[in-house]
Amino acid sequence: MLKKKLFLLLVVSLFLAALILPAKADRRSYVWTYEYVTMPKGMAEVEYYNTLEYPDTANSKVNTWKHWIELEYGLTDNWDVSMYQTFKQTNTGVATTSAFAYDGFKVRTRYRIGERGLYPVDMLLYAELIEPNDLSKAGVFEGKIVLAKDIRALNLSYNYIIKRELTDAAKTENEFAAGASVELRPTFKIGLEAKGNYTTGKHYAGPTLSWAQEKFWLNFGAVRGLGNGANDLQTRLLIGINI
Repeated sequence: MLKKKLFLLLVVSLFLAALILPAKADRRSYVWTYEYVTMPKGMAEVEYYNTLEYPDTANSKVNTWKHWIELEYGLTDNWDVSMYQTFKQTNTGVATTSAFAYDGFKVRTRYRIGERGLYPVDMLLYAELIEPNDLSKAGVFEGKIVLAKDIRALNLSYNYIIKRELTDAAKTENEFAAGASVELRPTFKIGLEAKGNYTTGKHYAGPTLSWAQEKFWLNFGAVRGLGNGANDLQTRLLIGINI
């Protein structure tokens, strides 16, 4: 009950803040889906990701927390780079629950093709290298093609994602993330997101809230599993601070 009250208070506070605070010029609409956005040249931003995964909400003691800290920098107005430090804790509901621990790092780059509205669909290219804490294990390459379109206050974004472990015997997984959001005010957006894995058939969908001011923005999203084998519930809090 206390958690529900605190969550309701957070939502109401964000809504009231959205009515009075100025909007941030560069902001995100989603928590899993990337848009046609890169950091401007010479600007830097710190982002914090907090992801909670429940395999079954009927057993809330079993869950996984993921914490990512990202430093992002704009090399040009169309090209940026970033590094993540990742941490993880898996709770199994028994005494052998793992402790909070370092999980590895990621290096990522994005490149925007053209400028917004120049082509019928805006396109961004994304490449990422994921290295686990145990360097004896193979890293993972992740690539994305981001397609987006703005129609007045409506944003539509789709990410085609490929993932492959960097070993000869590895198989390539094909995934997606997609979102639709509406800007109600310059500071506040609401949207829907879907994500999934074409290879395994796991899919998720749910709502997303986005709030921003001049140098700070905050997004929250939650998705439910839609098929057998999908996690029952996932939530993500994403915070960005310009530095």
